Amino acid sequence: MEITFIGSGDAFGSGGRFQTCIRVRAEGATALVDCGATSLTAMRAQGVDPGEVGAVVITHLHGDHFGGLPFLVLDGQFTRRTAPLTVFGPVGTRDRLHTAMETLYPGSTGVPRRFEVEVVELDGAGGTRPHGPFSLRSWEVDHASGAPALAVRVDAGAHGFGYSGDTAWTPALGAAADGADVFACEAYTWDQQVRYHLDYRTLREHAGELAAGRLVLTHMGPKMLARLREAEHAAAVDGLVLDAGML
Repeated sequence: MEITFIGSGDAFGSGGRFQTCIRVRAEGATALVDCGATSLTAMRAQGVDPGEVGAVVITHLHGDHFGGLPFLVLDGQFTRRTAPLTVFGPVGTRDRLHTAMETLYPGSTGVPRRFEVEVVELDGAGGTRPHGPFSLRSWEVDHASGAPALAVRVDAGAHGFGYSGDTAWTPALGAAADGADVFACEAYTWDQQVRYHLDYRTLREHAGELAAGRLVLTHMGPKMLARLREAEHAAAVDGLVLDAGML
């Protein structure tokens, strides 16, 4: 399993980083974990072909985590994509994607396409959804977005990747991290508590409950970025590639 942080930033581009978009590749298949509004630009900048993406796993329905989906779908339409695209996300994803596409590009949902876009809504209770070589699970977390917010897990064979999404500390993160090769976790601030988000001081206090091979910080705001050298855990950057088999 290869994990690439195509985007590792917060909603506001702090530090010049792209919004959340993490590519997971295994056995010739590609999935994205989140697809923020800047994702298509980030993919082009890093030489990643959007047409290789077979699935997108969305943690929650804020623009910096799912706002790139309309552009990904329309890119497939204009490049004459034929391979199906499956979008996994929390309850409400289907309606929110339709609304977003019609808001950004009115009439776009009614245009015939050469490929199918299937939306599968996740239960947020740890249930498993297979997709090609991937096994997907989700747990509901503490983040307000007008729909359930999720921590997610993507497994393939003996390897696994977990991601917190945006959330205050919740024991659900322990379930998402358990046994993963890599667990990417929000560290939005250094020690300032922001509602529905996780600060690094709190994360560090609970790090022992995250039984993953490697904990990687992501979705960092300006105050966290300013103190990265003081952090005990590695931080993602745009373009970081991790090989789960080598960790």
